Amino acid sequence: MLSIQLSNLGKNFNKEWIFRNLSYQINPNDKIVILGGNGSGKSTLLQVISGFITENEGDVIYKLNDKIIPVDKIKNYISFASPYIHLIEEFTLTEMIDHTKIFKPFVNDLSTEQIIELIDLTKSKNKLIKQFSSGMKQRLKLGVAILCDTPVLLLDEPISNLDANAIDWYKKIVKEYSKNRTVIVASNAIQDEFFICDKQLNVADFKPSK
Repeated sequence: MLSIQLSNLGKNFNKEWIFRNLSYQINPNDKIVILGGNGSGKSTLLQVISGFITENEGDVIYKLNDKIIPVDKIKNYISFASPYIHLIEEFTLTEMIDHTKIFKPFVNDLSTEQIIELIDLTKSKNKLIKQFSSGMKQRLKLGVAILCDTPVLLLDEPISNLDANAIDWYKKIVKEYSKNRTVIVASNAIQDEFFICDKQLNVADFKPSK
């Protein structure tokens, strides 16, 4: 079982603290929403948890069955989706899925064809990613992250660029494939994004007073 301990975390940019003295215990299979308005630091916190950016103070400690996971191995245990992650635009959808498989397995040994079907982009399987709309790209990012076989799923504003039909798709697939996983969602308090979450962490509570 995998747990994550946030211990006295602090992150600053240009000498301004985004958050500080943030301690929080994330237990196996927790479903947590990180709340905060635009520019509050919720996306930054999610990136610190993922190891994508480094904290200035404190520690993010991943443990598997009470054994600490080395920092350089954490990426093997997480899936991450956000609007700012770049896709390889020169790949077709099929090539993108095949490329992802090299680095991380998918749940239930899903085939490339099955994944594309679950993402609901079958008609675009041979289309170049650079020809995708912003909504299609977001659907791809979400689908790949949700369907990767990892114990931790991190989602930053997941319904960005999605229309009503795509939001319904997201809610269905994340509900189906988030069982027995830790899920952390950064959200602007949009219920459709974090409907599966039963715990809240508000970044504003850890904003140092000036």
